[in-house]
Amino acid sequence: MYRIKVEGNFSGAHNLRGYKGKCEELHGHNWTVQIEVYAERLDKGGMVLDFKYLKEKLKQVLDKIDHKYLNRIPYFKKVNPTSENLAKYIYDKLKKEILNLKSVTVWESENSCATYEE
Repeated sequence: MYRIKVEGNFSGAHNLRGYKGKCEELHGHNWTVQIEVYAERLDKGGMVLDFKYLKEKLKQVLDKIDHKYLNRIPYFKKVNPTSENLAKYIYDKLKKEILNLKSVTVWESENSCATYEE
């Protein structure tokens, strides 16, 4: 099994509903997002997928949430904008384009992350 990963970044603000503590207040993060793709075999060029293609697909999703107040995005009006739910949101957007998507990991700080995979 082959696996490759690419990363992207976005900045945004959110507040957690139903949470007691500092994170219930409006605050922001500079998120790092890592996606992982797998393949049983390499293509004719010796790749799982082109890194450039993966980075562009990730960028397209992240551009729609970059510098946004996440709670105002329609999906997050009903779903709490936690790192876990951000990972699923990004995964769901990418799986339409990347059939062999393994996982999406969202880092909200250098030492805290959440991963979603099916």
